[in-house]
Amino acid sequence: MEDEKIKCEKKTHPLIQHIGTQVLSLQHFKKDQIVMYLMGVSFFSLGAKCFIISQLGTDPLDVLIISIDKILMLGMGVCSAIVSLFFLTWWMLWNKKYPPISPFITTTLTGLLIDLWSWLGLGEYLIARMNDYSLLAAGLLLCAYSSALIIMSGIGIRIMDLVVLTMVSRWNWSFTKAKMIIEIGIFSSGWLLGGPFGIGTIAFLLVIGPLIQPFMNMNTKRFALKNYGLMSASSAY
Repeated sequence: MEDEKIKCEKKTHPLIQHIGTQVLSLQHFKKDQIVMYLMGVSFFSLGAKCFIISQLGTDPLDVLIISIDKILMLGMGVCSAIVSLFFLTWWMLWNKKYPPISPFITTTLTGLLIDLWSWLGLGEYLIARMNDYSLLAAGLLLCAYSSALIIMSGIGIRIMDLVVLTMVSRWNWSFTKAKMIIEIGIFSSGWLLGGPFGIGTIAFLLVIGPLIQPFMNMNTKRFALKNYGLMSASSAY
């Protein structure tokens, strides 16, 4: 019996073992961490939906995802997974080791939730009640606050930030410089493929980062939420 078990373990591909280990590690997170994380992803998807229906431009990653969805017509969830796999493969080849799966979950789950809001008719509901700039403002606040929740949960970061962190460690760049270069490259690629670009994209780049730290402070002081992740938003943005 033990020999058969050993044979099975030997046949298991290292990547499958890595994914299994990563999935099992999720059970070690506390309930309030998971709640913060899921709330963060849900709010971020709502904010992204507000950006999209405002038609004033959206965040750089969604510019690329939307452009791919226009070509493949598979939905935001599937296209988010495709982009996630691209960045994970890039990170894996660059670092020569298997990547964490939490950024993949974060990006894919966000895309699936955007599809859900579309299916529920949220876009039509909001368009009838809010103008474009109100939707943009709501999107900025939701994305900033949700980013604070995701950071504080200590569970996952956005998929492109994995590559950004490698650029920082390899080339000794600042996080801001590396992130700006990646985001410019992402939205340029998405825009050339037909993705939306506008004042909302610029607003996302300029406004989200500075708002995250105040929201983290508010969550800690006003709502007594524990910070399991980075103590300072400047470490991530």
